[in-house]
Amino acid sequence: MVYYVLGIVFIALVFDFINGFHDSANSIATIVGTRVLSPLAAVIWAAFFNFIAAFVFTTAVAKAIGKGLIDLSIVTPNVILAGLIGAIVWDLITWVYGIPSSSSHALIGGYAGAAIAKAGWGALLWGKKWIETLSFIVVSPLFGLMLGFTIMVVLYWTFQKAAPARVNRWFRRGQLVSSAMFSLAHGGNDAQKTMGIIVGLLVSVEPLMAQETGWVSAFYLPNADTIPLWVIMSAHAAIALGTLFGGWRIVHTMGSRITKLRPIGGFAAEGAGAISIIMATNLGIPVSTTHTITGAIVGVGATNRLSGVRWGLAGRIVWAWVLTIPAAGLIAAVSYWLLKTFVGA
Repeated sequence: MVYYVLGIVFIALVFDFINGFHDSANSIATIVGTRVLSPLAAVIWAAFFNFIAAFVFTTAVAKAIGKGLIDLSIVTPNVILAGLIGAIVWDLITWVYGIPSSSSHALIGGYAGAAIAKAGWGALLWGKKWIETLSFIVVSPLFGLMLGFTIMVVLYWTFQKAAPARVNRWFRRGQLVSSAMFSLAHGGNDAQKTMGIIVGLLVSVEPLMAQETGWVSAFYLPNADTIPLWVIMSAHAAIALGTLFGGWRIVHTMGSRITKLRPIGGFAAEGAGAISIIMATNLGIPVSTTHTITGAIVGVGATNRLSGVRWGLAGRIVWAWVLTIPAAGLIAAVSYWLLKTFVGA
């Protein structure tokens, strides 16, 4: 059992790595698309701020995932593992096709699908956290869109008489700040989802592990209100490493195919995305950084003209958002039944 649990923790960190790899575009697409930094410099910049987010934010999102969505009394290692498989498989499918779906909602959908496969719909704790999570599928991109549009309009009015070359020079530097803010927000919200999954696993096996091994070390904990330091640091390290390796197909989609951005637009989009995600993180709401930054980019592009946004591509992305939770949940449910058959309960 000890090695099985440690293996699942490792797989959770692999998911966190893939999350950083898959979502690296969220942090660096605009700064690469506007040619402020090279792709290599951009991913190093983003990875650094992904990691130091561990020292900036509370663990409210991790606690929401760990105890706010699924009844912990039905959680077993197989439920956690099946949920992770569902999330990882869906992430890889969308990565292959270059579609910026949400790793966060893939994880939530996978976790829910595995729990439902084990105990039915009663496994879900229908309440505030589910309402917040599902509503923010719509709220976060719309808020990002409106905030991105508003910031861009304000910047246009503020700098309307300035020379374009000077504005570009100012905001090329400003994008270093806005990109850092967004990467910090990305790490602060997304790494916590993996923390919550690991904590749910540790809580579910703590009595068995204590009985089987005769000890409860710092690796185990009595309740889901405690996030061990090693969980926090390993989750942030994994997502930072994933960002460092980057997902170049999705960078291309986010950075140039939705709308063409200039440095001032990149600054507005990253700033809007960062503000939106930091607000949600402080409220303990798990949101999609992908949804938020895409909405912000669309909002910025719409300030030029509506035809400046490639709405067909944006529509494909929306369909990926709609499908993510049920698709990851279905994959996880099938994975749980296979694990139950070949591994046991």
